[in-house]
Amino acid sequence: MFAWARIKMETILNLPIENKIFYAVLVFSWTVYLWEAYLAYRQRRIYRLTMHVPQELGKIMDTDTFEKSRLYQLDKSNFSFWSGLYSETEGTLILLFGGIPFVWKVAGTVTARFGLGPEYEIFQSLSFLILATLFSAFTGLPWSIYNTFVIEEKHGFNQQTLGFFLKDAVKKFIVTQCILLPVTSLLLYIIKIGGDFFFIYAWLFTLGVSLVLVTIYADYIAPLFDKFTPLPEGELKEEIESMSKSISFPLTKVYVVEGSKRSSHSNAYFYGFFKNKRIVLFDTLLEDYSPLNKDGEPEIDTLTEDKSKLKNKKQGCNNPEVLAVLGHELGHWKLGHTVKNIVISQMNSFLCFFLFAVLIGQKELFMAFGFYNSQPTLIGLMIIFQFIFSPYNEVLSFCLTVLSRRFEFQADSFARGMGRASELCSALIKLNKDNLGFPVADWLFSMWHYSHPPLLERLRALGSTKQD
Repeated sequence: MFAWARIKMETILNLPIENKIFYAVLVFSWTVYLWEAYLAYRQRRIYRLTMHVPQELGKIMDTDTFEKSRLYQLDKSNFSFWSGLYSETEGTLILLFGGIPFVWKVAGTVTARFGLGPEYEIFQSLSFLILATLFSAFTGLPWSIYNTFVIEEKHGFNQQTLGFFLKDAVKKFIVTQCILLPVTSLLLYIIKIGGDFFFIYAWLFTLGVSLVLVTIYADYIAPLFDKFTPLPEGELKEEIESMSKSISFPLTKVYVVEGSKRSSHSNAYFYGFFKNKRIVLFDTLLEDYSPLNKDGEPEIDTLTEDKSKLKNKKQGCNNPEVLAVLGHELGHWKLGHTVKNIVISQMNSFLCFFLFAVLIGQKELFMAFGFYNSQPTLIGLMIIFQFIFSPYNEVLSFCLTVLSRRFEFQADSFARGMGRASELCSALIKLNKDNLGFPVADWLFSMWHYSHPPLLERLRALGSTKQD
């Protein structure tokens, strides 16, 4: 037995370097998948076995909501397992059967039909991107349809029709191509002509693109998919403007986005640079604006039974709770979390481009994935950023998750300092109920995946676990 193992080890050690790289990539990919599957199994076990509301949650979650959230998260976890297994298997088969060089060859055939030979590498790269994204869109569509029209529909979140969904998917694909293709072509051109310091120019270019996209997204891209309307004049808008002014937040506009036409999930965010900040509120976040509260109004005799019970069934938050949520979001800005995240992201981007410059000349990397006679720049970017950097990306992702939880606690503390602790507690409880968040988590799954602290931890930090 030991002799057999020694022979196998010697065989592996004697493999060409490109084969070692290929098998190392596959082994690491499946190692990460199995780790993720193990974590998901631990959390799924929590969903299955936690059948009753824990005693410490009794005052903030009723039995019916607890059971709904348990079943919802269990369905999502099961779906994630099968979709993840399919994705990992698909990726492995693509690598084993030379899918990447095959698509590259097909892309060359397409460009050749237009009289463009191999010397027109950028055009072949764009053709490759279109083919690859088309393949990804078609293979991912059945999973997306199932998630939307089976799981989300079953648990009352989906608001889309199939026609709206398909039209939206086509629109997203077109918009993505309109951004992806010119940006990629310019990036490849910069790398080609940039000389020894091309990585600096490539980094600066991607930095500029990121800043432009963040600036124009909510004004020009997001309205292609959702309707944005200014928040009407009234008490809520006045309170938001007053709160922004009290911390010197340079607010220029407040929008309400019609998120309810897609889903009943809720959200809020701000965007913009320097003195041009805007706040966006989902209509499902606002108790007084959510169309979901206007559907299925109760019968008149129901109103006499229990008005307080009826009130708690409303979607979204009241005005003081919305202000508390915004206090949390503005805390991210005031405490510099947005800037810190941008700095970390750009430091990582610069490091990756620098390492890419070091590795791009290693022909063994290309040979490992079936490119023996050419070394296309786009393929080099894919191999190095997606496969070679994958161990580093896993470590970085975990570190950013830990940092994100720290930032969330700090933003909660900022809102508490504004005197909105009670309202934020109430808002967190309502949002957890509206989104069917399950409040019990496996410690290892939570540590690895949760960018936001679990509900109970946030309530304890705010100094209250009682619902208003």
